[in-house]
Amino acid sequence: MDSYGIILKRKREEKNLDLETVARETSITIEYIKGLEEEETGVFPGEPYMIGFLRNYAEYLGINPETVIALYRSKVIQEAPLPEGLLVKHKPRFFWPLVIGISCLGVAALSAVVLLIIKFKPLDKKNNVVLTAGMAPQSYELGDRPLDGRFFRGDQILIPSENGKIVLRVSSTLSAFGLDTPVGTLYVDLAEEVELDVDGDAQNDIIVYVSDISSTDAARGAEVRILLRRQDNDMLPIDGVVAADIISESEVQRTHQPHIILEDNRAYPFTVNATFRGPCVFRSRVDRRQSEENYFTSGEIVTMTANNGLRVWMSNGNTVKFTVIADTRSFDLDMGKAGQVLVQDIRWVRDSEGRYRLVVVELD
Repeated sequence: MDSYGIILKRKREEKNLDLETVARETSITIEYIKGLEEEETGVFPGEPYMIGFLRNYAEYLGINPETVIALYRSKVIQEAPLPEGLLVKHKPRFFWPLVIGISCLGVAALSAVVLLIIKFKPLDKKNNVVLTAGMAPQSYELGDRPLDGRFFRGDQILIPSENGKIVLRVSSTLSAFGLDTPVGTLYVDLAEEVELDVDGDAQNDIIVYVSDISSTDAARGAEVRILLRRQDNDMLPIDGVVAADIISESEVQRTHQPHIILEDNRAYPFTVNATFRGPCVFRSRVDRRQSEENYFTSGEIVTMTANNGLRVWMSNGNTVKFTVIADTRSFDLDMGKAGQVLVQDIRWVRDSEGRYRLVVVELD
């Protein structure tokens, strides 16, 4: 059977589509499209994003995405390196007892190789902790680095907290990834990235992203990334615009110069319309409210009204057009590039002269 890259390229050529047209209609960069067709996984920022683009591209071409994802995973298994020294070369001998002994060793080594190929997965480029399948339920402790890999039913995840470790148990790997927590069972669907409050203190503790899960076979486990959610110190107030709660411009955490939308001698509520031009996982947090996340496609619109500010996260930059409406005026914003994972704040800040600015700030 052809590899997933050949299937994608052949289907695109059958439809007489050039790379520029595909990039424009899918909002996937040409670099990423070539990476999928040429099976160059190194161009992607991580495997979850690569699988997301693979799924979107396959659906765009009218190919069953599960087929190409399965082919990709088969290739990963086949190309996984074997541990050095696993296969030992023996000099031939001409007496039967030694031949029989060597044959037994060969069978044992071959069995070990098969098991290692099935279970082995190398560390990713960011040196995250990678999980592998175990014969019995495993226990993992979440720290500064994400847990990244395949979880199975019964596995435990230990979450650090001020009152000791919180124990989570994987309860479902069929259709949705389920975690038994002190506040009940929480579920995350395929291709979702969700913030979870696992101890009931009204603060989200972890972020969970599910990149692969079967709808028919729970024994396959679920490919999941879990990381601690950093508690922000610059959360935004809920009840109206409070001047004392608006941070100064010098306090804004940023890596890029903020873009100023407007200036005024007061701060007031504003509305942001997000219009989608292509597939995108989009999350928003308005003021101090619970963040909301969903998967959107071309033509869909999300409307958000904030008092002090909002934070937006998108998996595919430049697929979202933002229109900010404030003081009866509207401002159009295009943020990021196609394929870029982007986090930005749209919020009020106070300058050194006491005036207020509505700004866009790109975050790490």
